[in-house]
Parts: sequence; C-alpha cells; structure tokens
Amino acid sequence: MTQSTPTFVAVDVSKATLDVATSCAPFAWQISNDSKGIAALQRQLKCFDHPHIVCEATGRYTRQLRSGLDASGIPISIINPRFIRDFTRGTGKLAKTDALDAKAILRFAQAMDPDPTPPARQEQQKIAEQVRRRRQLVDMLAVEKQRMSGLDDADSIASITAHLAFLKAEIKASDKRIANAIAADPEATRKARLLVTIPGIAATTAAILIAELPELGSADQKQIAALAGDAPMNRDSGKWRGQAHIAGGRLSARCALYMATVVAIRVNPAIKPFYQRLRQNGKLPKVAITAAMRKLVIIANALVQQDRPWTNPA
Repeated sequence: MTQSTPTFVAVDVSKATLDVATSCAPFAWQISNDSKGIAALQRQLKCFDHPHIVCEATGRYTRQLRSGLDASGIPISIINPRFIRDFTRGTGKLAKTDALDAKAILRFAQAMDPDPTPPARQEQQKIAEQVRRRRQLVDMLAVEKQRMSGLDDADSIASITAHLAFLKAEIKASDKRIANAIAADPEATRKARLLVTIPGIAATTAAILIAELPELGSADQKQIAALAGDAPMNRDSGKWRGQAHIAGGRLSARCALYMATVVAIRVNPAIKPFYQRLRQNGKLPKVAITAAMRKLVIIANALVQQDRPWTNPA
C-alpha cells in the first residue's frame, strides 16, 4: 500500500500568535494563538491533502494547539527547538522573525520528514501539569532558603520563615494531588506500581518519569535512554577520539533519574555492583553515575514493557 505524501504545515508558536507557513502558499500568515485562531487553522487545513503540522516544543503555548489538533485527528510533530535552530544555522539563514522562523520549520520538516508525536492523553496531561507545578514549588523553596542566608533583620527572617512553611505545605498538598491524579488513571497507576518496586525509585521519581517520559514501556532501550538524556554522544573526528557526553533529552526526567541513581548505587543489587565495577576499572564518578542512570532507566522501561515488578537479580 502506497503511503500518502504529507503536506507539511509549519507553525511558529508564540504566546499571542501562530505564524503558519506551507509550500502551498508563497507567504507565511498569522493567526491568534487561542481557540478561535486554532479553529480557523483547522478549517484552512481542510484545503490541503494529508496536512501534517510541525512546530517547536514551546511548553504551554504549544499545548493548546496540540490539544485542538489531537481532537481533530490531524498529525502533529513537536520538535526540540535546538534541532531546528542547528538546522537553520547549517543553511546559512541567520535572520530571525516569526514568519522566517515558520519558514525555517517548514524547511526542516521537508528535509527531515519527522514522525508524528503520539497524541497526549488527557489524564497524562493532568499528571504532567501537576508534576510541573510541584517542580516550580520546589524551585521557589530553594530560592527562599538561599535568601535566608546572611540575614539579620528579624522581620525579613520571619517573612521568609512563613513563606518557607507555606511552600512546604504546598509541596505536601501537591504530592497528594499528584497521587490522586495517578490513582485516577489506570495506565499511570500500573506504571507507578511497577516503578516503585525498583530500589532507588520512590513515588516522586516515579511520578516525574510517568509525566515526562510517557514513552516509558513503549520505546526500545536506545530510544528511552536518548529521551531521558542518558545516551552517550560520541565526539570523534578522524583519528582523534574525544570523550562521549550526554546531551539533549528531557531535563526534569534526567534530574530525577540522577537523584534516584545516587540512591540506587547504594541500595540496588543490580546498579550497585555495576557502578562499583566501573569505578574499579578507572571510570570517573560522573561517568559511572551516568552509565548507572542509563542502566536504571532501561530497567524501568523493561519492567513497564513486560508488566512485571522488580525482582532481585541474585
């Protein structure tokens, strides 16, 4: 069966507007980034054969567009902005406006033919939103703790102390909301139940992985390591062999995995000897921890894929 050729429609997403470019029109056009504008875009897309939206990942500004397109069944590819930026630099086109950005996204789509991003489940979106809010609260707590250092004024200290107590209470309430959101979703509940059986992964880390790595259990081990930002990238040229480094991936998932791995190298009977063996072979601590992170997320992916809890390898 012959696969239909998609008509790529590039969208540069900003807070207030969407700049749209396609090979079917000589110029980019602009619509509002709201329900009215997205509805107008959907009507225009009906004029194209097999439309396929391509845009950059821009957080909450993209989510509304994605939600509307998922409901209409129009495929959408959400691309890491760095990939498009590097591609554009390679073409030598350095000028930047919203319309030009839309054209750059279109050139990237035509050259790279990206796969559609899987539709986001409503339950998954809710969990992700709750996890993002918890991360914001934790960041605010850390900033307030730093502000406390070196203060002598009693009123300032009292104000920060009260705010710290408020933030800690909000984080506790956020943990409860996340747990409730996971409990309301059978698939998330299944994943959480399996993940917390792995020594080193607690409920908070499991929630972050569920929110930030929805591909967990459906991707292969190379893909899941890359998505988590734990896949080593070589730096070789000719006879020169550079040191491999991790790059890309989802930062919050990588940070959560790092903290889980710090625990796992002490208590996990699969990760601990693996880490110790790398250190005995002369690997630097950061290199060994990164390798252990990769092993941990691959184990998590395999258990979710096979729908089985952790068992001691001994």
